[in-house]
Amino acid sequence: MKQRKLLSQQHPILYFLAVWTRRIRRYCDWYFDNKKYADKRTSEKLSFRVKKHQSVLLRKLGESNEQLQLNKVTNLKIAVNQLDGILIKPGETFSFCKLVGLPTKRKGYLLGMELSFGEARAGIGGGICQISNMIHWLVMHSPLTIIQKSNHSFDPFPDEGRVLPFGSGAAIFYNYIDFQFTNNTKDTFQIKLWTTDKYLEGELRVNKDLELSYHIFEENHKFIKIENQFFRQNEIWRNCIDKKTGNIIKTELLKKNFARVTYEPKNYVE
Repeated sequence: MKQRKLLSQQHPILYFLAVWTRRIRRYCDWYFDNKKYADKRTSEKLSFRVKKHQSVLLRKLGESNEQLQLNKVTNLKIAVNQLDGILIKPGETFSFCKLVGLPTKRKGYLLGMELSFGEARAGIGGGICQISNMIHWLVMHSPLTIIQKSNHSFDPFPDEGRVLPFGSGAAIFYNYIDFQFTNNTKDTFQIKLWTTDKYLEGELRVNKDLELSYHIFEENHKFIKIENQFFRQNEIWRNCIDKKTGNIIKTELLKKNFARVTYEPKNYVE
């Protein structure tokens, strides 16, 4: 079943106006929503590590343009420089888009791969969602409260070395599709980011050791065929664990995912 194009896809000027209407609304929110946004950074690491993760810089993504992958690495390095060392103090909210800003050629961003209108295509700053994906994964292992997160509406590529559950990322499109979380604790947290030759690396740190640790796991994953289209679904759960006893004190469902798949999976149910 062929999907009907949106009106904004058929008329580019309408798309431009729709995007900037949403962006202006978000600018207004940033100034008038009474949130205190995190904006202080330090090169000094806070004392305790909550969680560390790394993700491969260059991945095999279908038949994607290799140059877009190389450009993505440049984009990641620019965005990392805007985020590394950011402190999230008690009562503060982290906003990915507010901190990184609008990716432009003038800032050095290149054409990278982005997911839009049901397809993977080139866009300035494409690929920096790899950072928001990482930060989201780190935050899931903490008591921080996620207040805004969006998934991509479709799954464009077969898994190639996937290590995290499907749907555990955080889509970004400046500035109204944002990733935000709030620190409702009494502790100060910090995000550290850097790149190596092969990896994007990240840590979530805190000023004092936490009483709980967290384990994320996936349940009920499967591919489904409905009429002539494929879909993917799963659930993401979290165990909250007392560090002193090792006992699970709470198990909670974080997210149910259901997304269209643009390739034919090897195993599916009808």
